[in-house]
Amino acid sequence: MLKIFMFLGSVNAFLSVALGAFGAHYLKQKLTPDKLDVFQTGVQYHMIHALALILIAVLSDKLSHSSMVHASGWAIFIGIVLFSGSLYALSLTGLKFFGPVTPLGGVSFLTGWILLAIAAWK
Repeated sequence: MLKIFMFLGSVNAFLSVALGAFGAHYLKQKLTPDKLDVFQTGVQYHMIHALALILIAVLSDKLSHSSMVHASGWAIFIGIVLFSGSLYALSLTGLKFFGPVTPLGGVSFLTGWILLAIAAWK
């Protein structure tokens, strides 16, 4: 799992930087300030949780309760897709359909963090 989460974390960190630059340089002229803020929130949470995946990769070899660490990593990854992905889609398309998806990503992030805390505690 170390390689999987290291890969997912690295790719998502790359995507976060690329999307942040895209937002700052291209979308700045295309989106309203409110929509650009939504996009940048997606970028911020994307990077934080990409780094969390890299941390989880390292911890997956260090903690004895690695199945909980693995579950944490998958929850964080799903959170990136749902939370940041829905914010990107919402800001770029304006479709309100994506709005209710964002909290599901937030719950996934929370689940990932609590699973990591439990794994560390055990």
